[in-house]
Amino acid sequence: MDRPLEGIRILEVAQFTFVPAAGAVLADWGADIIKVEHAETGDAQRGLVRVLGLAAGQAGSSFAPIMEGPNRSKRSIGLDLAKPEARPILENLVRSSDVFLTNYLPGPLAKLRLTVDDIRAINPDIIYVTGNGFGSEGPDADKGAYDATAFWARAGSADGVMPPDTDHMAFMPAGAYGDNIGGMTIAGGIAAAIAGRERTGEPSVVDVSLLAVGAWATQFSVNLSLFLGGPLPKVRRTTAAPGNPLSGSYRTSDGRWLQFSMLQPTRYWNEFVAALGREDLVDDPRFATMEAIFEHSQEIGDWFAEAIAKRTYDEWLGVFRDISGQWAPVQDGWELGHDEALIANGRIVEITDADGKPQKLVASPVKFDNAPVKMSRAPQFAEHTDEILREMGLNDEHLIELKIAGAVT
Repeated sequence: MDRPLEGIRILEVAQFTFVPAAGAVLADWGADIIKVEHAETGDAQRGLVRVLGLAAGQAGSSFAPIMEGPNRSKRSIGLDLAKPEARPILENLVRSSDVFLTNYLPGPLAKLRLTVDDIRAINPDIIYVTGNGFGSEGPDADKGAYDATAFWARAGSADGVMPPDTDHMAFMPAGAYGDNIGGMTIAGGIAAAIAGRERTGEPSVVDVSLLAVGAWATQFSVNLSLFLGGPLPKVRRTTAAPGNPLSGSYRTSDGRWLQFSMLQPTRYWNEFVAALGREDLVDDPRFATMEAIFEHSQEIGDWFAEAIAKRTYDEWLGVFRDISGQWAPVQDGWELGHDEALIANGRIVEITDADGKPQKLVASPVKFDNAPVKMSRAPQFAEHTDEILREMGLNDEHLIELKIAGAVT
């Protein structure tokens, strides 16, 4: 069963990335995702023409990665939820859905009659899911947020990667970084709620905040701080982990980086130093124990750094390819998109865009029954409005009336 959510319908009333990314994951898992977009403006993310100073798409192309990633494999309906004529359509969609998924704040939810009570009055068995910045309870429940604020800054990741006395704040390593992690979290919560409803007959209300996802990601530091009774001291990080030169990062001759994480240094010592060309250190009695390695870690780390600095990144990839110790090259997005392990496991998927051109996207990380993920392009704005309305039994005359009223697009 490689698409375990086949037959499950999810009604997504959301925009940007955090919550729509959950819909993308669930679509990868087989669910039918109907994305409700505003009848005039659509998902606000469609208007983000530049990201990180780069164009989010190309002139003359329908393909925009910022929309495709969190919205692939969905269907889109343009619906103005503020218009009375749109209400029967929404209610029909709610009745036929297993999950209602939104990132609207409490105010708009109440104004549009989309609260859990409103939705459950239409479909008592529906699973109701909200993704938000700071949780549905507490003083910040009504505040908007993005992953840069709630996940990255407030939840500790930004502080955790900044060295002491830095003159600038570190930003997320990729756009929508916290959003995509949070979207996967929401998807897992929905899958659990579906399983729970199947077992008990009781539908859940699922709530996921970017702040809580960020706190979970940094829980090592949070838990340790709470245990010690104060913030952890800031330390200036060196390339090697404290006391273990076989666990750290080293620069190659062409300015690239390699990351090693051999947490059992004596186990990998001979293999590693031999790969570095330091056969003189094989079976060296001075470093036969972990305590001895830790005691001389700075000196050993300098030796390792000197050795790795003598060869290029590509040369070291060949040298280290078959060693048993844990290591990885430091890759950029382009290299990751061509990573042979991701490709071999079907996590880079080719799709056909609306112009008929081949494109590639990252698949969600969960694989079922070793089967390739079935993925299609993201919908264009309101692309499936007529199709979805006809599934409800509406005829062409009714469709025209709704469009004239501005209720649908």
